[in-house]
Amino acid sequence: MAQDTLGKIRKLLAMAEADGLTDEARETYNAKARDLIAQYGIDEAMLAASTPGASPTVTDRTIVTEAPYARDKATLLDSIAVALGCQIVSTRSEPGWRQIFGTPADLERVDLLFTSLLVQQALGLGAVTPPKDENPKAYRRSWMAGFAYAVHLRLKAAEEKARDARVAEQNGGSGQTGPSVALVLASKAQHVDTAVAAAYPKLRKSRARPLSGSGGQSGYRAGEKADLGGTRVTGIQRTALAN
Repeated sequence: MAQDTLGKIRKLLAMAEADGLTDEARETYNAKARDLIAQYGIDEAMLAASTPGASPTVTDRTIVTEAPYARDKATLLDSIAVALGCQIVSTRSEPGWRQIFGTPADLERVDLLFTSLLVQQALGLGAVTPPKDENPKAYRRSWMAGFAYAVHLRLKAAEEKARDARVAEQNGGSGQTGPSVALVLASKAQHVDTAVAAAYPKLRKSRARPLSGSGGQSGYRAGEKADLGGTRVTGIQRTALAN
């Protein structure tokens, strides 16, 4: 089922990238892909819970973002991973280093979205001009933070929409059996927390990072328009990450 669903998502994204589409048609395809990504996370959790006595499988993967703006790129990763039900561990010694804990399906979703959104963020950032009287780096950092925050809110809303739809489906007597969606998702979250605590028993929360730039609102507006379906990354677009 996983590969079938991912295949549908990629097909929708390919359709959204076709030449000659209107903005409305492009957004329709992207919205369908976005909803399917959210549903995929729930479906995989429900499938795992359908086996009697089974517990959610939690694993981890490490992603390191590179300079320039390694920490700011990692903030985008944080915004995606947390919205999709994963937990993040970072170290101060390596600003772009992140260890992500979650189910295999959720980690796959994070990877799919981050690959695309990191490119979109880089392209958007390259198109803005910082004010002449402001430190360009400070402006760009705040722009990237605004972009990441908008992405987080949109992904969180998509997750909640998918969850509520499945809960309504269960409550509507669709004939679905097994544990409730709410219980399955709560169990998944608990197992992710347990895995993090086992790996880092003395983990402390980090303080919020102060930013002085004025680019937050502009970055937020760009994040509101970003494609959350996870578009394909071309060789040309990849070069934006190094600039």
